[in-house]
Amino acid sequence: LRRPLTEAQRTYAAADVAYLLEVHDRLEGRLQAAGRSGWAAAAIADLCARPVSGAEPEDAWLRLKDVKALRPRGRAVARALAAWRERRAAATNQPVRQVLPDLAILGIAQRQPTTTAELAQARGVDGRFTKGQIAEQILEAVRIGMTADPPEAPPSVDDLERDLRPAVALVSAWVSQVARQERIDTGLLATRADLVALLRGDEGARLATGWRSELLGDGIRRLVAGHAALTFDGRGGLRLVDVP
Repeated sequence: LRRPLTEAQRTYAAADVAYLLEVHDRLEGRLQAAGRSGWAAAAIADLCARPVSGAEPEDAWLRLKDVKALRPRGRAVARALAAWRERRAAATNQPVRQVLPDLAILGIAQRQPTTTAELAQARGVDGRFTKGQIAEQILEAVRIGMTADPPEAPPSVDDLERDLRPAVALVSAWVSQVARQERIDTGLLATRADLVALLRGDEGARLATGWRSELLGDGIRRLVAGHAALTFDGRGGLRLVDVP
């Protein structure tokens, strides 16, 4: 936050971008050699289409970890707090978690304080957030949340049909195996939410189309339908095989 930046800081910042064109050309060459340029282009398109922080403040609460555990009124408060945090972060040019940590939002949503004394007792809240304008704004966001209609809980594995829930753990093991074989980060290949979306039949599930479907989608469908099975390959890995 100090200005002006030192010469060393300016050099460090410039070095972050000085080699990007060369890195791009090298990576593009490796992608073409591996036949994966299309995969990279699709993944980049996904990232470009993904909402960025601050794009929809009212939806920011959906990115909170463990928000599914909140009761309906707590979800409404978390939504109001997360929206306030997004707007304040944009206005002050700060990272959202520096404005108010995720843990504090969840703690406040659970306790739903009406005074600064109650606010100070909320989990994750330290002295920075219990005085002055910041405390007033937090309590106002709580009041807004308390009077709003609670939003629906975000989808989770519990929304799957009961007989499909064990498939998530089974398929996750196979996804990790495919990620190792293809040398792709597991989180980029398929998250738990991606698996749930495919098994639930969600429109727009990432595993239903494109290169992820080529690698995983058909295999997952066959596995769940009983047309394929997972076996050990004798080398510590898993192998998908057809069921006669």
